[in-house]
Amino acid sequence: MCFPCCVCVSTSEVVVIERLGKFDRMLPAGLGIVCCPCEQNAGSVSFRVQQLDVRVETKTKDNVFVSTVVSVQYQVIREKVYQAFYSLTDARQQITSHVYDVMRSQLPTLELDAVFEAKEELALAVKNALSDTMSEYGYQILQALITDIDPDNRVKQAMNEINSAKRLKFAVAEKAEGQKILQVKSAEAEAEAKYLSGVGVAKQRKAIVDGLRTSIVDFSDGVKGASSKDVMDLLLLTQYFDCVRDVGSAKHCKTTFVPSGNVGAGMRNSLLVADAAKLS
Repeated sequence: MCFPCCVCVSTSEVVVIERLGKFDRMLPAGLGIVCCPCEQNAGSVSFRVQQLDVRVETKTKDNVFVSTVVSVQYQVIREKVYQAFYSLTDARQQITSHVYDVMRSQLPTLELDAVFEAKEELALAVKNALSDTMSEYGYQILQALITDIDPDNRVKQAMNEINSAKRLKFAVAEKAEGQKILQVKSAEAEAEAKYLSGVGVAKQRKAIVDGLRTSIVDFSDGVKGASSKDVMDLLLLTQYFDCVRDVGSAKHCKTTFVPSGNVGAGMRNSLLVADAAKLS
């Protein structure tokens, strides 16, 4: 004798009903009736998206052991609830085994640096392998993600040191290039300053010569009977007194010794002796 019993089914779930141990029907979300004890609740199947994180440890092509975490997002196909419930004892273990198989066949073909660059390719390989297999059992693989790649701590430290050395080498090269540019610009500025200084000295001497020439001509025209020698003696004497004045007005000058006698003749004789020495 059977008695009706009420069964409440949550949203996004179905309940599998068996009659005397044999599959009978699926109860959708809401209130359902089960005839007890002939019928019984065998279990429920959820249509919600589920995630399984699988940690895989293996070595790369350059013999570096690396631990990766693969996150698989999957969902039961509504049209294949019967296969999802009765085909597999543990769907999560089945997915884990396939992830191990794919990752341990792909990672040994890549070097450590290439593993970080090939995350998308590895995730796609896992997704394709799981989709082909799990669809037969009523499961849809929505996404497979490589969420973590964790090599040994010593390997990570070595990679950081290599990167730091590369950046330091680049910084030293840039600093040397900057110093080179600074020295070149400084040399160019110094050369330009010396050139302009030379131009200024040349113009100064030319102005002095022009002034002396004008003074000699004006003095000769203004004073009748004055010879060029008298004019030169006067100019030399004027320059001599200007020199003595500048030396005496200097702050560090305490005493100035001035030779006695005919200063103009002495200066003229000194110049003549110097010219004679050059000729000899």
